[in-house]
Amino acid sequence: MDLELLLKPMKLLVTGAQGQVGTALTRLAETEPFFEICALDKSQLDITDEQQIKEQLALHLPDYVVNCAAFDHIDEAEHKAELCYDVNALGVEKLALACGDLSIPMFHLSTDYVFDGHYASGYTEDDDVAPLGIYGDSKWQGEEVLRRVLPKHLILRVSWLFSEQGNNFVLRTLESARHKNALEAVSDRRGCPTSASDVARVVLAMLKQVHNGAEVWGTYHYCGAEITNRYDFCKEILIAAGSYESFKVEKLVPISSKDYVTEAQRPNTSILTCKKLLSVFGIRQRPWRQELQWLMRVIYDSPR
Repeated sequence: MDLELLLKPMKLLVTGAQGQVGTALTRLAETEPFFEICALDKSQLDITDEQQIKEQLALHLPDYVVNCAAFDHIDEAEHKAELCYDVNALGVEKLALACGDLSIPMFHLSTDYVFDGHYASGYTEDDDVAPLGIYGDSKWQGEEVLRRVLPKHLILRVSWLFSEQGNNFVLRTLESARHKNALEAVSDRRGCPTSASDVARVVLAMLKQVHNGAEVWGTYHYCGAEITNRYDFCKEILIAAGSYESFKVEKLVPISSKDYVTEAQRPNTSILTCKKLLSVFGIRQRPWRQELQWLMRVIYDSPR
């Protein structure tokens, strides 16, 4: 490979740059001279707008597009199905077709919600999908159209995302603990919490290898190390945050998923097996407890 090309920063165009992973990815990429980042939020690039996509790609001509844009309001998707499919399926198709026209590979984030949660031991990339709701099905449709129209792609499914922003389980738990005497948490829904910052690390590590010539396109899984359930995760959140803040909550009550009614059905097992990622890329899982401690420092040590 030409030395000048090796020294030239890899140019990434990130969609959905104000989301959990988009924000973390932008922040991390900006600390590394290996990357040049173009981070676009929905106001700058709406992936349902074909003309906007073409204009932004032509303007920036990135080496890779990283699609972090998604409609990810799981319950809301049940009564906003058209909007959900517009973003998570049709939007991905429009983005992938435009990337194909310019020979730009695409990295796409997906979810454990493409599975129904019946495999207690966890899911590999080759397991059959069976989405339980609109959100999961829309993400699966987005995966399928990407595979069909753009051979040079990477899909990374992640689970139980948390970060210092957005509508995630950690922030909802902290907010509820400030105002309620008792909290209920599901004890029979298992998964692996995953830090958005950790996902950003994995995305950039994968892209470095691909950029250096690795022909390893396809679908991969990533999640934080160690299986837990929502109840135990909630306990760990309160313990970690308890070093920084006093809460009103006095009691945490375990409940069954059958007693926790939501508009959209959730998979009871959201465990993603990450052996393929380790085998192909050599990328290991990081413990989510470690990431949770780091997040608490970010939340409480940052000016409010």
